[in-house]
Amino acid sequence: MRKKVLFVGESWSATLMEVKGFNSFYSSKYETGLGWIDKAIEKAGYEFVYMPNHIANDQFPFTLEELNEYSCIVLSDVGADTLLIPSATFGASKILPNRCQLIKEYVLGGGGLLMIGGYMTFNGVGGQGKWWATPVQDVLPVQLLPYDDRMEHCEGVRAEVTLPDHPVFAEIEGEWPPVLGYNKSTIKPGSELAATVCGDPFIAFGSFGEGRSAVFSSDCSPHWAPPEFCNWKYYDVLFKNIIDYIVK
Repeated sequence: MRKKVLFVGESWSATLMEVKGFNSFYSSKYETGLGWIDKAIEKAGYEFVYMPNHIANDQFPFTLEELNEYSCIVLSDVGADTLLIPSATFGASKILPNRCQLIKEYVLGGGGLLMIGGYMTFNGVGGQGKWWATPVQDVLPVQLLPYDDRMEHCEGVRAEVTLPDHPVFAEIEGEWPPVLGYNKSTIKPGSELAATVCGDPFIAFGSFGEGRSAVFSSDCSPHWAPPEFCNWKYYDVLFKNIIDYIVK
């Protein structure tokens, strides 16, 4: 059987109001950032299990046994509140397990964890990601910042490899394509800082208990990951190498 990767987040809905003189109307749409990262994970030989934000709120596992069905959990552009405030807690004050604590226990027990940057991961836009205030912070290779940590670079910035012999860079050659932003953080002592961007952590790894975690501080899809990055010939290789390295 193929190892399963639980990919959480990378989805949103948008509402648009159009005003045309005296009249106005609303329209809405639902979108995801899939189309690149899902294909990369499947191409790497893993079973890709997708849980968008609105589903994760109530269907992300509430037990460690359920989490252990997966070899890796990927958090991408999903805020901590999505896991901390399930519908039954918000609407009926029901006491339920802290799923951020479960992720920590999952990693300590041997699971793999990858956090990908975005407006709702790390600490995110307006500080709404809020992962720094959860037990997940304890099993990340970087220290998250307790304020809006976005670094917007519309001019494009490129990653700099700091550990060229690291397995994550196997079969990757040449200059990296630019990204348009990332989440700023600081490396923890003892972690592996594999690549930086503007002097800040870009790709980093850490070992915690029996498990291993990683961060990729930019996005895996637009807007921070422009077409030049998403269509880069080594995009699939990079994410395969990241997940292979943290999955035991």
